[in-house]
Amino acid sequence: MATKIAVIYYSSTGNVHQLAQAVAEGAEKADAEVRLRRAPELAPDAAIDSNPAWREHVEATKDIEVATHDDLTWADAYAFGTPTRFGSVAAQLKQFIDGTGGLWAQGAFIDKPATAFVSAANVHGGNESTLLALYNTLHHWGSLIVSPGYTDPAVSAATGNPYGTAHASGAGEPGENILEAARYQGRRLADITGRLLTGTPTA
Repeated sequence: MATKIAVIYYSSTGNVHQLAQAVAEGAEKADAEVRLRRAPELAPDAAIDSNPAWREHVEATKDIEVATHDDLTWADAYAFGTPTRFGSVAAQLKQFIDGTGGLWAQGAFIDKPATAFVSAANVHGGNESTLLALYNTLHHWGSLIVSPGYTDPAVSAATGNPYGTAHASGAGEPGENILEAARYQGRRLADITGRLLTGTPTA
């Protein structure tokens, strides 16, 4: 059976959405079955309408299914994506995660591999602190964090963040180097998850 990966993200203007798509592509190339899901939007229409790019992205992605707890129980592994908000996880994704207490109490996340990706306006805009903050939750879940590390040239070619793919959105949309790093991260997650499920030793 194929490894099941849930790619769950929040994106306001589309940068994290592009990273999520690339992570999903990478996992699928490793023969994983992928659910690409977006966290529910919490912002009021007035806030969304104040930024044309935000409203445009909301409309462009309205057909992507909203993440539910069923996606978490279905999956063998997770990839979470978020923009930074003052160096931490966006409220939309955080609220989704904060609602998982019942699943956590049941041990639903124990030993499930997980990884994360992120975007801030600039390189030093909180990308690493946001990833580490998100990984705190995964520690509490008892999940197995699968960071990209420096395990492939794609990581160094994309500003070299060993914690997870990170995009500095002030320069525009993610370039091919960033998207390739995200694809690698998805592929790595799927590969390691598959090895754990089948008992295949790593190289």
